[in-house]
Amino acid sequence: MREKIKEIARRVGELRCLMDISPKDMSSRLGIDEQTYKSYEAAEKDMPASILIAIADELGVDSTVLLTGKEAKMHLFSVTRKGKGVQIDRRRQYGYEALSTEFFHKKADPFIVTVSPDTSEEQIKPAAHAGQEFNYILRGELKLMIHENEIYLSEGDSIYFDSSCPHRMQAMNGEEAVFLAIVM
Repeated sequence: MREKIKEIARRVGELRCLMDISPKDMSSRLGIDEQTYKSYEAAEKDMPASILIAIADELGVDSTVLLTGKEAKMHLFSVTRKGKGVQIDRRRQYGYEALSTEFFHKKADPFIVTVSPDTSEEQIKPAAHAGQEFNYILRGELKLMIHENEIYLSEGDSIYFDSSCPHRMQAMNGEEAVFLAIVM
């Protein structure tokens, strides 16, 4: 998996250079500090999926290009079979499975997200990204912290929120939580 992370970081750096965007400019566009951005591009620090999507937007490419190195080809529909999505294990606490890497010019990015049960609240760094997000709990229980709010969600519950507000998730009761996330 570490090799895949390095490949994604390499593609990000190559495309940024081709677009003649400096690391400083890219970090400014993403709303993060330059050193953090450089550590993502060097594959030294875990890159959240939300940052990867924002980078793709800034570079004018589909996130599929960064994830796989290939252009999405499907225009009418795209099928992803169970367990066959592109795995993105960018952060120890979360495992992501991208479900729409073959669809061209998608308006949303769906993921299956698995939250590890062995992570304390203090270890989870908040994420924030432009747009909105919809989460539907498939298995387990999840505590979602958005800004100053704590929301407890169980299997079958869902939430739609402004993802520009800092948010983080924690699996509850010592069991992993799995949810469908749609980032728009």
